[in-house]
Amino acid sequence: MDTATIMGALASGGVIGLILGLVGGGGSILAVPLLIYVVGMQSPHAAIGTAAVAVTASAFGSLIGHARAGRVKWRCAGVFAVSGMVGAALGAELGKAFDGKKLLLLFGLLMIGVGLSMLRKRRTAEAPDVRLTQDSAGVLLPRLVPIGLGVGLAAGFFGIGGGFLIVPGLILATAMPLPYAIGTSLVVVGALGLTTATSYATSGLVDWGVTGLLVAGGFGGTIAGIILTRVIGARKGLLERGFAAVVIAVGGYVVLSST
Repeated sequence: MDTATIMGALASGGVIGLILGLVGGGGSILAVPLLIYVVGMQSPHAAIGTAAVAVTASAFGSLIGHARAGRVKWRCAGVFAVSGMVGAALGAELGKAFDGKKLLLLFGLLMIGVGLSMLRKRRTAEAPDVRLTQDSAGVLLPRLVPIGLGVGLAAGFFGIGGGFLIVPGLILATAMPLPYAIGTSLVVVGALGLTTATSYATSGLVDWGVTGLLVAGGFGGTIAGIILTRVIGARKGLLERGFAAVVIAVGGYVVLSST
């Protein structure tokens, strides 16, 4: 591995970690484009597998802090994660069988769609005390299961943690506040990432050296992101819109380079 590759992987991990620390999710959607266009990985499938492993490690690491703060709805996370893992397993198999260039094209289109959706103002009635119990199961399960399955399919197919899909999915299904959705989503991100990573790893589609560098860079980026969040906390809405613009721009570049 040459110096440029090492520096590119560390920097890419730092960017992913920085975004996760700043806005609580979404960094994983940039992992595949960064691996291909910055690190220089030639195989889209290997980039997807490598990104999945790195995102899984970062998600489980970030989960510790949220769990200590009491921002994880464990039962909702469990149902969403199990449904999502079924979808992710199916999506990963479909993704590996799909033409690499077409896969990148679809990934770019997904990025544009997600970026546009992030620009929309959230309009949900929050339910901070929502819990999955015997009484609420009749209402919550019919929402959690299909949404989790759909998010898992996308996460497995494109090799992403899916935090940018899981957070709005959890809010849609349960109306839990954003801080709880972010903390709860990390359980699901880790579960889906682990499913996707296992599928790609068993097929030999993970570059473990690059993965280690991504995780190392991500650790530093996450710390920097958390510090910056405290400094610019009042401008988080502006920051999220800026990140959405970056996602749209990168998605457009991926689409253009894949056609």
